[in-house]
Amino acid sequence: MLRRSVLAFTAIVLAAAGPVLPATAAAPGAPTAVTASAKPGMVAVVDARAADAAAQMLAQGGSATDAAIAAALVLGLVEPQSAGIGGGGFLVHYDARTTRVRVFDGRETAPAGATPDMFLGADGQPMPFRDAVWSGRSIGVPSAVAMYALAHKRTGKLAWARLFAPAIALAEQGFAVTPRTAALAKAMLDRGGLTDPAARAYLAPGGVPVAAGQIVKNPDYAATLRAIAKRGPRALSQGPIAEAIVAAARAEPRAGALTLKDLQAYKPRELTPVCGPYRAYRMCGAPPPSSGGVTVLQILEMFARARPKPDGATSVEDWSAFLWASRLAYADRDHYIADDAFVPVPTYGLVAPDYLADRAKAIDVAKAPAGAIQPGDPSKIIGGESLLDRWGLASPALGAGTTHMSIVDSAGNAVSLTATIESVFGSQRFTNGFFLNNELTDFSLAPSRNGKPVANAVAPGKRPRSSMAPTILLTQDGKLEMVVGSPGGSAIIAYVAKTIIGAVDWNLPVQQAIDLPNLIAAGPQVRAEMGRLDPALGAALTARGWVLQPVAQENSGLHAIRVTPQGLVGGADPRREGVVRLVEAPAPAPKR
Repeated sequence: MLRRSVLAFTAIVLAAAGPVLPATAAAPGAPTAVTASAKPGMVAVVDARAADAAAQMLAQGGSATDAAIAAALVLGLVEPQSAGIGGGGFLVHYDARTTRVRVFDGRETAPAGATPDMFLGADGQPMPFRDAVWSGRSIGVPSAVAMYALAHKRTGKLAWARLFAPAIALAEQGFAVTPRTAALAKAMLDRGGLTDPAARAYLAPGGVPVAAGQIVKNPDYAATLRAIAKRGPRALSQGPIAEAIVAAARAEPRAGALTLKDLQAYKPRELTPVCGPYRAYRMCGAPPPSSGGVTVLQILEMFARARPKPDGATSVEDWSAFLWASRLAYADRDHYIADDAFVPVPTYGLVAPDYLADRAKAIDVAKAPAGAIQPGDPSKIIGGESLLDRWGLASPALGAGTTHMSIVDSAGNAVSLTATIESVFGSQRFTNGFFLNNELTDFSLAPSRNGKPVANAVAPGKRPRSSMAPTILLTQDGKLEMVVGSPGGSAIIAYVAKTIIGAVDWNLPVQQAIDLPNLIAAGPQVRAEMGRLDPALGAALTARGWVLQPVAQENSGLHAIRVTPQGLVGGADPRREGVVRLVEAPAPAPKR
Protein backbone atom coordinates (compact mmCIF):
# COMPACT_ATOMS: atom_id res chain seq x y z
CA MET A 1 0.00 0.00 0.00
CA LEU A 2 2.80 2.37 0.90
CA ARG A 3 4.66 1.69 -2.35
CA ARG A 4 1.52 2.41 -4.41
CA SER A 5 1.01 5.73 -2.63
CA VAL A 6 4.63 6.72 -3.26
CA LEU A 7 4.35 5.85 -6.94
CA ALA A 8 1.06 7.67 -7.32
CA PHE A 9 2.28 10.82 -5.58
CA THR A 10 5.49 11.00 -7.62
CA ALA A 11 3.70 10.25 -10.88
CA ILE A 12 1.20 13.05 -10.25
CA VAL A 13 3.95 15.58 -9.62
CA LEU A 14 5.99 14.58 -12.67
CA ALA A 15 2.98 14.33 -14.94
CA ALA A 16 1.83 17.76 -13.87
CA ALA A 17 5.26 19.11 -14.65
CA GLY A 18 4.98 17.92 -18.24
CA PRO A 19 7.87 17.15 -20.58
CA VAL A 20 10.96 19.30 -20.23
CA LEU A 21 13.52 19.44 -23.00
CA PRO A 22 17.24 19.96 -22.51
CA ALA A 23 18.49 23.47 -22.97
CA THR A 24 20.73 22.36 -25.83
CA ALA A 25 18.35 20.02 -27.64
CA ALA A 26 15.44 20.53 -29.98
CA ALA A 27 13.66 17.30 -29.12
CA PRO A 28 13.98 14.24 -26.84
CA GLY A 29 16.97 12.18 -27.84
CA ALA A 30 18.76 15.03 -29.58
CA PRO A 31 22.52 14.68 -29.09
CA THR A 32 24.25 16.65 -26.38
CA ALA A 33 27.55 14.80 -26.50
CA VAL A 34 30.86 16.64 -26.68
CA THR A 35 34.24 15.16 -27.57
CA ALA A 36 37.66 16.45 -26.60
CA SER A 37 40.69 15.79 -28.78
CA ALA A 38 43.27 17.05 -26.29
CA LYS A 39 43.43 16.68 -22.50
CA PRO A 40 41.16 19.39 -21.13
CA GLY A 41 38.55 18.94 -18.45
CA MET A 42 34.88 18.18 -18.94
CA VAL A 43 31.67 18.85 -17.04
CA ALA A 44 28.33 17.09 -17.51
CA VAL A 45 25.62 18.62 -15.36
CA VAL A 46 21.94 19.54 -15.49
CA ASP A 47 22.23 23.34 -15.84
CA ALA A 48 24.40 25.54 -18.04
CA ARG A 49 25.03 28.00 -15.21
CA ALA A 50 26.32 25.23 -12.97
CA ALA A 51 28.51 24.11 -15.87
CA ASP A 52 29.82 27.66 -16.15
CA ALA A 53 30.72 27.69 -12.45
CA ALA A 54 32.52 24.36 -12.70
CA ALA A 55 34.33 25.45 -15.86
CA GLN A 56 35.44 28.65 -14.14
CA MET A 57 37.05 26.64 -11.33
CA LEU A 58 38.78 24.27 -13.78
CA ALA A 59 40.05 27.18 -15.87
CA GLN A 60 41.58 28.67 -12.73
CA GLY A 61 43.51 25.46 -12.09
CA GLY A 62 41.00 23.98 -9.67
CA SER A 63 40.45 20.29 -9.16
CA ALA A 64 37.42 18.22 -10.11
CA THR A 65 36.29 18.54 -6.50
CA ASP A 66 36.53 22.33 -6.61
CA ALA A 67 34.47 22.36 -9.79
CA ALA A 68 31.86 20.00 -8.35
CA ILE A 69 31.36 22.11 -5.22
CA ALA A 70 31.03 25.34 -7.21
CA ALA A 71 28.49 23.68 -9.53
CA ALA A 72 26.54 22.22 -6.61
CA LEU A 73 26.25 25.62 -4.94
CA VAL A 74 24.81 27.06 -8.15
CA LEU A 75 22.37 24.16 -8.47
CA GLY A 76 21.10 24.90 -4.98
CA LEU A 77 19.98 28.23 -6.40
CA VAL A 78 18.80 27.49 -9.94
CA GLU A 79 17.53 23.94 -9.32
CA PRO A 80 16.02 24.28 -5.82
CA GLN A 81 13.59 21.40 -6.36
CA SER A 82 16.42 18.88 -6.56
CA ALA A 83 19.31 19.54 -4.23
CA GLY A 84 21.06 22.18 -2.18
CA ILE A 85 22.77 23.02 1.08
CA GLY A 86 19.67 21.87 2.97
CA GLY A 87 20.31 18.28 1.86
CA GLY A 88 23.15 15.83 1.41
CA GLY A 89 24.76 13.44 -1.03
CA PHE A 90 27.64 11.14 -1.95
CA LEU A 91 30.81 12.17 -3.78
CA VAL A 92 33.02 9.54 -5.41
CA HIS A 93 36.52 10.81 -6.23
CA TYR A 94 39.19 9.33 -8.49
CA ASP A 95 42.84 10.36 -8.19
CA ALA A 96 44.63 9.94 -11.52
CA ARG A 97 48.10 9.93 -10.00
CA THR A 98 47.48 7.22 -7.39
CA THR A 99 44.46 5.55 -9.10
CA ARG A 100 42.78 5.70 -5.70
CA VAL A 101 38.99 5.89 -5.45
CA ARG A 102 37.47 7.35 -2.29
CA VAL A 103 33.91 8.06 -1.22
CA PHE A 104 32.77 11.06 0.79
CA ASP A 105 29.56 10.40 2.69
CA GLY A 106 27.28 13.37 3.23
CA ARG A 107 24.14 11.41 4.01
CA GLU A 108 21.83 13.12 6.51
CA THR A 109 21.24 11.64 9.97
CA ALA A 110 18.06 11.35 12.01
CA PRO A 111 17.90 13.65 15.05
CA ALA A 112 18.43 12.27 18.54
CA GLY A 113 14.71 12.64 19.18
CA ALA A 114 13.69 10.43 16.24
CA THR A 115 11.62 7.34 17.06
CA PRO A 116 10.85 4.19 15.03
CA ASP A 117 7.12 4.98 15.01
CA MET A 118 7.31 8.67 14.11
CA PHE A 119 5.79 8.10 10.67
CA LEU A 120 2.90 6.00 11.97
CA GLY A 121 -0.63 7.32 12.43
CA ALA A 122 -2.94 6.80 15.37
CA ASP A 123 -4.04 3.49 13.82
CA GLY A 124 -0.48 2.17 13.84
CA GLN A 125 -0.26 2.29 10.03
CA PRO A 126 2.11 4.50 8.01
CA MET A 127 0.72 7.98 7.58
CA PRO A 128 -0.03 9.17 4.02
CA PHE A 129 3.26 9.58 2.23
CA ARG A 130 2.62 13.23 1.36
CA ASP A 131 1.94 14.03 5.01
CA ALA A 132 5.19 12.37 6.01
CA VAL A 133 7.18 14.29 3.39
CA TRP A 134 5.60 17.70 3.94
CA SER A 135 6.48 17.80 7.62
CA GLY A 136 9.21 18.64 10.07
CA ARG A 137 9.55 14.96 10.91
CA SER A 138 11.07 14.22 7.51
CA ILE A 139 14.00 16.65 7.95
CA GLY A 140 17.39 15.10 8.59
CA VAL A 141 20.53 17.02 9.54
CA PRO A 142 21.60 19.04 6.45
CA SER A 143 24.99 17.58 5.57
CA ALA A 144 26.01 18.56 2.04
CA VAL A 145 28.22 21.46 3.13
CA ALA A 146 30.02 19.34 5.73
CA MET A 147 30.73 16.72 3.06
CA TYR A 148 31.95 19.34 0.59
CA ALA A 149 34.30 20.77 3.21
CA LEU A 150 35.80 17.36 3.94
CA ALA A 151 36.20 16.52 0.24
CA HIS A 152 37.74 19.95 -0.39
CA LYS A 153 40.17 19.56 2.48
CA ARG A 154 41.44 16.27 1.05
CA THR A 155 41.16 16.73 -2.71
CA GLY A 156 40.60 20.44 -3.41
CA LYS A 157 43.12 22.95 -4.75
CA LEU A 158 41.52 26.39 -4.78
CA ALA A 159 40.70 28.45 -1.72
CA TRP A 160 37.38 27.42 -0.15
CA ALA A 161 35.84 30.88 -0.40
CA ARG A 162 36.57 31.12 -4.14
CA LEU A 163 34.18 28.25 -4.84
CA PHE A 164 31.22 30.34 -3.68
CA ALA A 165 31.69 33.33 -5.97
CA PRO A 166 29.62 32.15 -8.98
CA ALA A 167 26.59 31.18 -6.90
CA ILE A 168 26.70 34.37 -4.84
CA ALA A 169 26.85 36.51 -7.98
CA LEU A 170 23.87 34.71 -9.53
CA ALA A 171 21.83 34.96 -6.35
CA GLU A 172 22.42 38.69 -6.08
CA GLN A 173 22.17 39.62 -9.75
CA GLY A 174 19.25 37.32 -10.53
CA PHE A 175 18.81 34.19 -12.63
CA ALA A 176 16.26 32.93 -15.13
CA VAL A 177 13.90 30.23 -13.84
CA THR A 178 14.11 27.01 -15.85
CA PRO A 179 11.05 25.37 -17.44
CA ARG A 180 11.40 22.39 -15.09
CA THR A 181 11.49 24.51 -11.94
CA ALA A 182 8.54 26.56 -13.10
CA ALA A 183 6.51 23.46 -13.98
CA LEU A 184 7.25 21.78 -10.66
CA ALA A 185 6.43 24.93 -8.68
CA LYS A 186 3.05 25.12 -10.41
CA ALA A 187 2.44 21.40 -9.89
CA MET A 188 3.19 21.71 -6.19
CA LEU A 189 0.93 24.71 -5.82
CA ASP A 190 -1.87 22.89 -7.65
CA ARG A 191 -1.46 19.91 -5.34
CA GLY A 192 -1.80 22.03 -2.21
CA GLY A 193 1.90 22.23 -1.49
CA LEU A 194 4.23 25.14 -0.79
CA THR A 195 2.26 25.98 2.34
CA ASP A 196 5.38 27.31 4.08
CA PRO A 197 4.95 31.09 3.77
CA ALA A 198 8.66 31.60 3.02
CA ALA A 199 8.61 28.95 0.28
CA ARG A 200 5.44 30.38 -1.25
CA ALA A 201 6.80 33.93 -1.17
CA TYR A 202 9.86 32.72 -3.09
CA LEU A 203 8.29 30.39 -5.67
CA ALA A 204 4.72 31.72 -5.87
CA PRO A 205 4.63 35.35 -4.75
CA GLY A 206 1.04 36.51 -4.47
CA GLY A 207 -0.09 32.95 -5.18
CA VAL A 208 1.26 33.05 -8.75
CA PRO A 209 3.96 30.45 -9.47
CA VAL A 210 7.18 31.66 -11.03
CA ALA A 211 7.28 31.38 -14.82
CA ALA A 212 9.96 29.92 -17.06
CA GLY A 213 12.43 32.65 -17.96
CA GLN A 214 11.38 34.89 -15.08
CA ILE A 215 14.33 36.60 -13.40
CA VAL A 216 14.49 35.84 -9.69
CA LYS A 217 16.91 37.07 -7.04
CA ASN A 218 17.72 35.31 -3.79
CA PRO A 219 19.68 37.65 -1.51
CA ASP A 220 19.08 35.39 1.50
CA TYR A 221 20.87 32.54 -0.26
CA ALA A 222 23.75 34.86 -1.13
CA ALA A 223 24.02 35.88 2.53
CA THR A 224 24.00 32.23 3.62
CA LEU A 225 26.74 31.37 1.13
CA ARG A 226 28.85 34.30 2.32
CA ALA A 227 28.56 32.97 5.86
CA ILE A 228 29.58 29.46 4.80
CA ALA A 229 32.46 30.81 2.69
CA LYS A 230 33.75 32.58 5.79
CA ARG A 231 32.93 30.09 8.56
CA GLY A 232 32.65 26.77 6.77
CA PRO A 233 30.06 24.19 7.88
CA ARG A 234 29.80 25.85 11.30
CA ALA A 235 27.64 28.52 9.69
CA LEU A 236 24.90 25.89 9.43
CA SER A 237 25.35 24.39 12.90
CA GLN A 238 25.99 27.44 15.10
CA GLY A 239 24.41 30.87 15.00
CA PRO A 240 21.32 32.42 13.41
CA ILE A 241 21.15 30.24 10.28
CA ALA A 242 21.32 27.09 12.41
CA GLU A 243 18.63 28.43 14.72
CA ALA A 244 16.40 29.15 11.73
CA ILE A 245 16.90 25.60 10.42
CA VAL A 246 15.81 24.16 13.76
CA ALA A 247 12.83 26.50 13.99
CA ALA A 248 11.65 25.48 10.50
CA ALA A 249 11.99 21.76 11.33
CA ARG A 250 10.15 22.08 14.64
CA ALA A 251 7.26 24.11 13.27
CA GLU A 252 3.76 22.64 13.02
CA PRO A 253 2.13 20.75 11.43
CA ARG A 254 3.86 17.47 12.25
CA ALA A 255 6.78 19.12 13.96
CA GLY A 256 10.15 17.39 13.86
CA ALA A 257 12.65 16.79 16.64
CA LEU A 258 15.74 18.45 15.11
CA THR A 259 17.90 20.45 17.58
CA LEU A 260 21.04 22.54 17.48
CA LYS A 261 22.86 19.64 19.17
CA ASP A 262 21.92 17.42 16.23
CA LEU A 263 23.39 19.94 13.78
CA GLN A 264 26.58 20.24 15.80
CA ALA A 265 26.99 16.49 16.26
CA TYR A 266 27.04 15.71 12.54
CA LYS A 267 30.30 14.37 11.12
CA PRO A 268 30.86 13.67 7.40
CA ARG A 269 32.86 10.54 6.62
CA GLU A 270 35.28 9.17 4.10
CA LEU A 271 34.29 5.62 3.24
CA THR A 272 35.91 2.75 1.37
CA PRO A 273 34.13 2.36 -1.97
CA VAL A 274 32.34 -0.79 -3.05
CA CYS A 275 34.38 -2.08 -5.99
CA GLY A 276 34.19 -5.18 -8.09
CA PRO A 277 35.04 -6.60 -11.52
CA TYR A 278 32.78 -6.09 -14.52
CA ARG A 279 33.92 -7.43 -17.90
CA ALA A 280 37.37 -5.94 -18.51
CA TYR A 281 36.75 -3.14 -16.00
CA ARG A 282 36.43 -2.42 -12.31
CA MET A 283 33.36 -0.60 -11.05
CA CYS A 284 33.46 1.53 -7.88
CA GLY A 285 30.55 3.18 -6.11
CA ALA A 286 29.21 4.33 -2.77
CA PRO A 287 28.77 1.73 0.01
CA PRO A 288 26.02 1.64 2.65
CA PRO A 289 24.11 3.61 3.69
CA SER A 290 23.85 3.97 -0.10
CA SER A 291 22.48 0.93 -1.86
CA GLY A 292 23.68 2.24 -5.20
CA GLY A 293 27.18 0.82 -5.34
CA VAL A 294 26.17 -2.69 -4.26
CA THR A 295 23.04 -2.96 -6.39
CA VAL A 296 24.48 -1.52 -9.61
CA LEU A 297 27.44 -3.88 -9.33
CA GLN A 298 25.10 -6.81 -8.72
CA ILE A 299 23.07 -6.00 -11.84
CA LEU A 300 26.17 -5.63 -13.99
CA GLU A 301 27.81 -8.83 -12.79
CA MET A 302 24.66 -10.95 -13.06
CA PHE A 303 23.96 -9.56 -16.51
CA ALA A 304 27.51 -10.40 -17.58
CA ARG A 305 27.12 -13.98 -16.35
CA ALA A 306 23.75 -14.41 -18.07
CA ARG A 307 25.00 -12.83 -21.32
CA PRO A 308 28.70 -13.62 -21.68
CA LYS A 309 28.41 -12.55 -25.33
CA PRO A 310 25.70 -9.89 -25.49
CA ASP A 311 23.97 -9.23 -28.79
CA GLY A 312 23.21 -5.52 -28.44
CA ALA A 313 20.59 -2.92 -27.62
CA THR A 314 17.95 -4.50 -29.89
CA SER A 315 18.26 -7.97 -28.35
CA VAL A 316 15.27 -9.21 -26.36
CA GLU A 317 17.54 -11.75 -24.66
CA ASP A 318 19.87 -9.01 -23.46
CA TRP A 319 17.02 -6.85 -22.14
CA SER A 320 15.41 -9.86 -20.49
CA ALA A 321 18.70 -10.63 -18.74
CA PHE A 322 18.92 -7.00 -17.59
CA LEU A 323 15.39 -7.15 -16.16
CA TRP A 324 16.10 -10.45 -14.41
CA ALA A 325 19.35 -9.11 -12.91
CA SER A 326 17.48 -6.01 -11.75
CA ARG A 327 14.75 -8.07 -10.04
CA LEU A 328 17.32 -10.19 -8.23
CA ALA A 329 19.44 -7.23 -7.17
CA TYR A 330 16.52 -5.10 -5.98
CA ALA A 331 15.25 -7.99 -3.84
CA ASP A 332 18.63 -8.15 -2.09
CA ARG A 333 18.73 -4.38 -1.74
CA ASP A 334 15.28 -4.08 -0.19
CA HIS A 335 16.03 -6.81 2.33
CA TYR A 336 19.59 -6.18 3.45
CA ILE A 337 20.88 -2.68 2.85
CA ALA A 338 20.68 0.03 5.49
CA ASP A 339 23.09 2.08 7.61
CA ASP A 340 25.76 -0.48 8.51
CA ALA A 341 26.78 1.56 11.54
CA PHE A 342 23.47 0.43 13.09
CA VAL A 343 22.67 -2.96 11.56
CA PRO A 344 24.82 -5.72 10.06
CA VAL A 345 24.90 -5.52 6.26
CA PRO A 346 26.62 -8.29 4.24
CA THR A 347 28.02 -5.72 1.82
CA TYR A 348 30.92 -7.70 0.44
CA GLY A 349 28.99 -10.94 0.48
CA LEU A 350 26.37 -9.38 -1.78
CA VAL A 351 29.00 -8.49 -4.39
CA ALA A 352 31.21 -11.57 -3.98
CA PRO A 353 31.77 -13.22 -7.40
CA ASP A 354 30.77 -16.67 -6.15
CA TYR A 355 27.52 -15.36 -4.69
CA LEU A 356 26.62 -13.47 -7.85
CA ALA A 357 27.46 -16.49 -10.01
CA ASP A 358 25.09 -18.57 -7.90
CA ARG A 359 22.40 -15.87 -7.90
CA ALA A 360 22.62 -15.50 -11.70
CA LYS A 361 21.72 -19.18 -12.18
CA ALA A 362 18.07 -18.16 -11.66
CA ILE A 363 18.09 -16.05 -14.84
CA ASP A 364 16.13 -17.55 -17.72
CA VAL A 365 16.06 -15.05 -20.59
CA ALA A 366 13.28 -17.03 -22.31
CA LYS A 367 10.70 -16.13 -19.67
CA ALA A 368 10.03 -13.68 -16.87
CA PRO A 369 9.98 -14.81 -13.21
CA ALA A 370 6.86 -16.81 -12.42
CA GLY A 371 6.35 -15.29 -8.98
CA ALA A 372 7.90 -13.12 -6.31
CA ILE A 373 11.67 -12.81 -6.20
CA GLN A 374 13.14 -13.61 -2.80
CA PRO A 375 16.42 -12.19 -1.48
CA GLY A 376 19.42 -14.44 -1.67
CA ASP A 377 21.61 -15.62 1.20
CA PRO A 378 25.32 -14.80 0.73
CA SER A 379 26.23 -16.80 3.84
CA LYS A 380 25.43 -20.07 2.02
CA ILE A 381 28.15 -19.29 -0.51
CA ILE A 382 30.78 -17.36 1.40
CA GLY A 383 30.00 -18.28 5.00
CA GLY A 384 29.33 -15.99 7.96
CA GLU A 385 26.10 -15.16 9.73
CA SER A 386 22.88 -15.54 7.76
CA LEU A 387 20.68 -12.45 7.87
CA LEU A 388 18.01 -13.84 5.58
CA ASP A 389 15.44 -14.39 8.34
CA ARG A 390 16.43 -11.41 10.45
CA TRP A 391 14.72 -8.64 8.51
CA GLY A 392 11.35 -7.94 6.97
CA LEU A 393 11.36 -6.81 3.33
CA ALA A 394 10.99 -3.05 2.75
CA SER A 395 9.68 -1.61 -0.51
CA PRO A 396 11.77 0.81 -2.59
CA ALA A 397 10.65 4.44 -2.76
CA LEU A 398 10.81 7.02 -5.51
CA GLY A 399 12.12 10.55 -5.28
CA ALA A 400 12.34 13.40 -7.75
CA GLY A 401 14.46 15.84 -5.74
CA THR A 402 17.98 14.80 -6.72
CA THR A 403 20.70 15.88 -9.15
CA HIS A 404 23.93 14.44 -10.52
CA MET A 405 27.10 15.73 -12.12
CA SER A 406 30.16 14.06 -13.65
CA ILE A 407 33.44 16.00 -13.86
CA VAL A 408 36.96 15.28 -15.09
CA ASP A 409 39.73 17.84 -14.62
CA SER A 410 42.79 18.42 -16.82
CA ALA A 411 44.94 16.17 -14.60
CA GLY A 412 42.55 13.28 -15.16
CA ASN A 413 41.04 13.36 -11.68
CA ALA A 414 37.30 12.73 -11.62
CA VAL A 415 34.25 13.35 -9.44
CA SER A 416 30.90 11.62 -9.61
CA LEU A 417 28.57 13.57 -7.32
CA THR A 418 24.94 12.84 -6.59
CA ALA A 419 23.25 15.35 -4.30
CA THR A 420 19.69 15.50 -3.06
CA ILE A 421 16.95 16.96 -0.90
CA GLU A 422 14.91 13.79 -1.73
CA SER A 423 11.43 14.81 -2.96
CA VAL A 424 10.48 17.80 -5.11
CA PHE A 425 11.46 20.85 -3.00
CA GLY A 426 12.29 18.43 -0.18
CA SER A 427 10.15 18.92 2.91
CA GLN A 428 8.98 22.19 1.29
CA ARG A 429 10.22 24.08 4.34
CA PHE A 430 12.34 27.04 3.32
CA THR A 431 14.74 29.17 5.33
CA ASN A 432 17.60 31.55 4.61
CA GLY A 433 17.20 31.07 0.86
CA PHE A 434 17.19 27.27 0.63
CA PHE A 435 14.88 24.27 1.06
CA LEU A 436 15.31 21.68 3.79
CA ASN A 437 15.39 18.00 2.89
CA ASN A 438 12.86 15.26 3.59
CA GLU A 439 15.50 12.52 3.70
CA LEU A 440 14.02 10.76 6.71
CA THR A 441 11.20 9.45 4.54
CA ASP A 442 13.91 7.34 2.90
CA PHE A 443 13.64 5.23 6.04
CA SER A 444 10.96 2.57 6.05
CA LEU A 445 7.87 4.35 7.38
CA ALA A 446 6.89 1.12 9.13
CA PRO A 447 9.57 -0.20 11.54
CA SER A 448 8.53 -3.83 11.04
CA ARG A 449 7.00 -6.07 8.39
CA ASN A 450 5.28 -9.38 9.03
CA GLY A 451 6.46 -9.41 12.62
CA LYS A 452 10.11 -8.79 11.74
CA PRO A 453 12.10 -5.57 12.14
CA VAL A 454 13.08 -3.72 8.97
CA ALA A 455 16.80 -3.06 8.57
CA ASN A 456 16.08 0.45 7.28
CA ALA A 457 13.87 1.47 10.22
CA VAL A 458 14.26 4.90 11.83
CA ALA A 459 16.70 5.28 14.73
CA PRO A 460 18.38 8.32 16.36
CA GLY A 461 21.58 9.27 14.57
CA LYS A 462 20.99 6.72 11.81
CA ARG A 463 21.44 7.50 8.12
CA PRO A 464 18.52 6.44 5.90
CA ARG A 465 19.21 4.06 3.06
CA SER A 466 19.90 5.84 -0.20
CA SER A 467 19.72 4.78 -3.84
CA MET A 468 22.24 7.37 -5.01
CA ALA A 469 24.74 5.66 -7.28
CA PRO A 470 27.62 7.96 -8.24
CA THR A 471 29.84 5.54 -10.13
CA ILE A 472 33.34 5.41 -11.54
CA LEU A 473 34.50 2.73 -13.97
CA LEU A 474 38.21 1.91 -14.21
CA THR A 475 40.36 -0.22 -16.47
CA GLN A 476 42.04 -3.18 -14.83
CA ASP A 477 45.26 -1.18 -14.48
CA GLY A 478 43.44 1.61 -12.66
CA LYS A 479 42.98 4.16 -15.43
CA LEU A 480 39.77 6.16 -15.63
CA GLU A 481 37.20 4.76 -18.07
CA MET A 482 33.84 6.31 -17.22
CA VAL A 483 32.10 8.63 -14.74
CA VAL A 484 28.33 8.30 -14.45
CA GLY A 485 25.32 8.79 -12.19
CA SER A 486 21.74 10.00 -12.12
CA PRO A 487 18.89 11.30 -9.97
CA GLY A 488 15.64 9.36 -9.76
CA GLY A 489 15.02 7.71 -6.37
CA SER A 490 15.33 3.93 -6.26
CA ALA A 491 15.24 3.87 -10.08
CA ILE A 492 18.68 5.53 -10.11
CA ILE A 493 20.15 2.05 -9.83
CA ALA A 494 18.46 0.85 -13.02
CA TYR A 495 19.26 4.06 -14.90
CA VAL A 496 22.97 3.82 -14.13
CA ALA A 497 23.25 0.08 -14.79
CA LYS A 498 21.45 0.46 -18.14
CA THR A 499 23.81 3.23 -19.21
CA ILE A 500 26.94 1.28 -18.31
CA ILE A 501 25.64 -1.80 -20.13
CA GLY A 502 24.78 0.35 -23.14
CA ALA A 503 28.27 1.83 -23.28
CA VAL A 504 30.33 -1.23 -22.37
CA ASP A 505 28.35 -4.26 -23.56
CA TRP A 506 26.53 -2.74 -26.51
CA ASN A 507 29.40 -0.48 -27.62
CA LEU A 508 27.22 2.61 -27.86
CA PRO A 509 28.55 6.16 -27.61
CA VAL A 510 27.83 7.45 -24.13
CA GLN A 511 25.04 9.76 -25.31
CA GLN A 512 23.24 6.91 -27.04
CA ALA A 513 23.60 4.78 -23.93
CA ILE A 514 21.93 7.53 -21.91
CA ASP A 515 19.18 7.89 -24.53
CA LEU A 516 18.24 4.19 -24.33
CA PRO A 517 14.79 3.54 -22.86
CA ASN A 518 14.67 3.26 -19.10
CA LEU A 519 13.20 -0.04 -17.92
CA ILE A 520 12.93 -0.42 -14.14
CA ALA A 521 12.32 -3.93 -12.81
CA ALA A 522 12.26 -3.29 -9.07
CA GLY A 523 9.10 -5.38 -8.66
CA PRO A 524 6.71 -7.61 -10.62
CA GLN A 525 5.79 -4.79 -13.02
CA VAL A 526 8.43 -3.19 -15.23
CA ARG A 527 8.13 0.56 -15.60
CA ALA A 528 8.98 1.16 -19.26
CA GLU A 529 9.44 4.27 -21.39
CA MET A 530 7.31 2.99 -24.24
CA GLY A 531 7.96 6.04 -26.39
CA ARG A 532 11.67 5.18 -26.47
CA LEU A 533 11.22 1.40 -26.55
CA ASP A 534 11.08 -0.26 -29.97
CA PRO A 535 7.54 -1.70 -30.31
CA ALA A 536 8.88 -5.04 -31.53
CA LEU A 537 11.19 -5.29 -28.53
CA GLY A 538 8.35 -4.39 -26.18
CA ALA A 539 6.15 -7.06 -27.75
CA ALA A 540 8.91 -9.65 -27.46
CA LEU A 541 9.41 -8.88 -23.76
CA THR A 542 5.67 -9.10 -23.18
CA ALA A 543 5.59 -12.45 -24.95
CA ARG A 544 8.18 -13.70 -22.47
CA GLY A 545 5.93 -12.76 -19.57
CA TRP A 546 7.30 -9.37 -18.59
CA VAL A 547 4.49 -7.03 -17.50
CA LEU A 548 5.36 -3.60 -18.89
CA GLN A 549 3.86 -0.60 -17.11
CA PRO A 550 3.96 2.26 -19.65
CA VAL A 551 5.33 5.61 -18.52
CA ALA A 552 5.74 8.65 -20.74
CA GLN A 553 9.13 9.61 -19.33
CA GLU A 554 11.22 8.45 -16.42
CA ASN A 555 12.79 10.85 -13.94
CA SER A 556 16.39 10.16 -14.91
CA GLY A 557 19.00 12.88 -15.25
CA LEU A 558 22.00 10.86 -16.34
CA HIS A 559 25.30 12.65 -16.82
CA ALA A 560 28.32 10.70 -17.96
CA ILE A 561 31.84 11.13 -19.28
CA ARG A 562 33.83 8.39 -20.97
CA VAL A 563 37.54 8.30 -21.74
CA THR A 564 38.18 7.22 -25.34
CA PRO A 565 41.26 7.09 -27.58
CA GLN A 566 39.97 10.32 -29.15
CA GLY A 567 39.63 12.06 -25.77
CA LEU A 568 36.78 12.70 -23.37
CA VAL A 569 33.23 12.08 -24.57
CA GLY A 570 30.35 13.38 -22.49
CA GLY A 571 26.61 12.89 -22.52
CA ALA A 572 23.64 14.54 -20.79
CA ASP A 573 20.15 13.20 -20.34
CA PRO A 574 17.63 14.73 -22.78
CA ARG A 575 14.90 14.01 -20.21
CA ARG A 576 16.14 17.02 -18.26
CA GLU A 577 17.97 20.24 -19.14
CA GLY A 578 21.50 18.86 -19.04
CA VAL A 579 24.61 20.11 -20.79
CA VAL A 580 28.15 18.93 -21.45
CA ARG A 581 30.91 21.48 -21.29
CA LEU A 582 34.48 21.11 -22.53
CA VAL A 583 37.00 23.13 -20.53
CA GLU A 584 40.39 23.90 -21.98
CA ALA A 585 43.30 23.00 -19.76
CA PRO A 586 44.50 25.96 -17.69
CA ALA A 587 47.65 27.65 -18.88
CA PRO A 588 50.74 26.64 -16.88
CA ALA A 589 51.73 29.05 -14.17
CA PRO A 590 54.66 31.30 -15.16
CA LYS A 591 58.04 30.30 -13.78
CA ARG A 592 59.21 32.41 -10.90
